[in-house]
Amino acid sequence: MPYILAIDQGTTSSRAILFDADLRVTATAQEEFPQIYPQPGWVEHDPTDLWSTVAGTARAVLEKAGIDAAEIAAIGITNQRETTLIWDRATGQPIHNAIVWQDRRTAPLCTRLVEEGFEPEVTAKTGLLLDPYFSGTKVAWLLENVPGARARAEAGELAFGTVDSFLIWKLTGGARHVTDATNAARTMLYNIRDGEWDAEICARLNIPMALLPEVQDCAADFGTTRPDLFGREIPILGVAGDQQAATLGQACFEPGMMKSTYGTGCFALLNTGSEMVTSQNRLLTTIAYRLNGQTTYALEGSIFIAGAVVQWLRDGLQIIRAASETQALAEAADPAQEVVLVPAFTGLGAPYWRPDCRGAIYGLTRNSGRAELARAALESVGYQTRDLLEAMRADWPQASEGVLRVDGGMSASDPAMQFLADIIGAPVDRPEVLETTALGAAWLAGMQAGIYPASETFARDWALQRRFEPGMNEETRAAKYARWRRAVLATMGV
Repeated sequence: MPYILAIDQGTTSSRAILFDADLRVTATAQEEFPQIYPQPGWVEHDPTDLWSTVAGTARAVLEKAGIDAAEIAAIGITNQRETTLIWDRATGQPIHNAIVWQDRRTAPLCTRLVEEGFEPEVTAKTGLLLDPYFSGTKVAWLLENVPGARARAEAGELAFGTVDSFLIWKLTGGARHVTDATNAARTMLYNIRDGEWDAEICARLNIPMALLPEVQDCAADFGTTRPDLFGREIPILGVAGDQQAATLGQACFEPGMMKSTYGTGCFALLNTGSEMVTSQNRLLTTIAYRLNGQTTYALEGSIFIAGAVVQWLRDGLQIIRAASETQALAEAADPAQEVVLVPAFTGLGAPYWRPDCRGAIYGLTRNSGRAELARAALESVGYQTRDLLEAMRADWPQASEGVLRVDGGMSASDPAMQFLADIIGAPVDRPEVLETTALGAAWLAGMQAGIYPASETFARDWALQRRFEPGMNEETRAAKYARWRRAVLATMGV
């Protein structure tokens, strides 16, 4: 029986998931790695940690399953998006730590470019906004601040990549410098209408185009692994950024279908088909996937802090020992208290895009405690999701009646998902397979290898684990959401 190895390189951990020929999870291995915070608002990863945890978990999952590398038909990769690396083409040695998608150090540059009137051109070509979130200004910062980097880049000695590209370089022993269309679409350097790197944007940011990788479909030949890694060469046949991989794993192939993934952040994608919808509400237009040369677009809303708010309860406030405790705490919270948490720890994402904002808590009383904070943390994710859906419905009315498919770690919380259904006033569907990000990467690789079915059959096999129906009355829903909106406006200083 052939297997597919899915590599899921995330913001706080790397995972390897082994899928069998029937797309069932056979084994999983996971390893966390440190987050580096050089200054407030700055977030970095040690590239050595990214690579060692990926290689380590990939080997571990084979050992756990008791199979030989010869039984792996292909590898699929999914990754944290926008995180930026530059490395030496000759040695593979990164010139600096990876700058993580959450990092806000380039906010002054983005502000200056907005004031210079550059944002409309960026949005028209890339579907993105001028925000530190994206890779482009991170690349510009590295070239400007790492000694000798610009001269080396102009000489063709350096390579830029998002995490997928860096991992492929390492896996193939430097044989391939490639990425896929979904990751390219998040760099702020890629023209998603024309399907090519944009020379004018690169010139404005002073980024030599020799740095950039080749862009391929999501299901394609990305090279083969070095034989010494696993004992034999394994083809890499599927790549997609984590949110797009989750969209595929949720089988959102039809225009109007929506999914929301709750990991470190929260990311909602709405499939708009072949139509590149320009948002009037500060959402992002992006590539959902590209298969057989055909691009499918999406509207995306990005929330920077979702699951990370629970990590804050655990590691920052230290009021819980494990994330699983939040469910019981939230259920025990005093219903009469109206504590609202706006988790703008690294700024506010869509639809506000305020990198300068920081978190705030409202409605505290003398009796507010662990339970109320836990409930407010979980509810903050539902409120932020509604913000995204309101903007999506305004931009594309076809989305107004849709069911929301959910996945990611926080989707396992029944109270969080029930509140989500209540506050958005629509059904929330949780699938049997919560590993949808890895599933999407595995499906891409397995389909390209001829093992897994085409999208139509894959979509028919999507299985529902539980549907959460909204149970909150409209008056309560409106009052709660109005309270959230007031809290956000106060946080922004409006």
